[in-house]
Amino acid sequence: MARTRRPTQGPPFDSIYRHGFVRVAVATPRVEVASPTHNLAQTLALAHRAAGRHAVLAVFPELGLSAYSNEDLFQQDALQDASLQALAELVLASRDLAPALAVGLPLRADDRLFNCGVLVHRGRILGVVPKSYLPNYREFYEKRQFAPAAQALSTRLRLLGQDVPFGNQLLFAATNVPGFVLHLEICEDLWVPLPPSTLASLAGATVIANLSASDITVGKADYRRLLCASQSAKCVSAYLYSGAGPGESTTDLAWDGHALAYENGERLAESQRFPLEPGLIAADIDLDRLRQER
Repeated sequence: MARTRRPTQGPPFDSIYRHGFVRVAVATPRVEVASPTHNLAQTLALAHRAAGRHAVLAVFPELGLSAYSNEDLFQQDALQDASLQALAELVLASRDLAPALAVGLPLRADDRLFNCGVLVHRGRILGVVPKSYLPNYREFYEKRQFAPAAQALSTRLRLLGQDVPFGNQLLFAATNVPGFVLHLEICEDLWVPLPPSTLASLAGATVIANLSASDITVGKADYRRLLCASQSAKCVSAYLYSGAGPGESTTDLAWDGHALAYENGERLAESQRFPLEPGLIAADIDLDRLRQER
């Protein structure tokens, strides 16, 4: 009697996803200031590269769809509307992409303007996370343009025809990757005494993505590494960091396009700094290890 072979359940044996790992990507596009159409094209090109590397997540810089260094142009309807249109086209294009995409743009809500991270996957907006802490010292003037997350009144938004969660306490749990629970925070959120990701990790987040701009000053790159290493170790989590790079305005600042990936205090991947072209790094996160350590 001939035997019938049972269908293989889940990923093939030689896939990292069969053994408790997950692949993530951190992207640093070459942006143009106040040019969401250009920035969308850059974002999609890197998203396809991440998909080609079988990543489940691609993280992009803070305000990457608009560029970060727009200063008071953020208050113009033209830039706000163009950034929202770029998000709409990204959502549509994401239907054919496997990775979830964490992108940044300015968004209006509750009669305020917020610096937001948006998680997009397969044609859906999974959530919108406003920046919690706005730097307003030395070279930073973010309170001139944006409101902090604490000033948000709504917990849900009607965005591009979808009803989506809105807030800085969101967790995104993957239904098809056991143990993958994502939290988004934005740049300065990591540099404060109690980052939102600390509370998110206590609530179950295993992967933290930081959409950042973070201009470069002497010694700052080493400080970033220390922050990402210590936060991933304290939270027993993965920490992904995407910094703004080529194309941002250099009127009075410099940008090094720093991309980092850490797991439980150990650096898994790091980009070349001061790239002239768009960049992408990838890392394999051991979710089973994080679960067992916890």
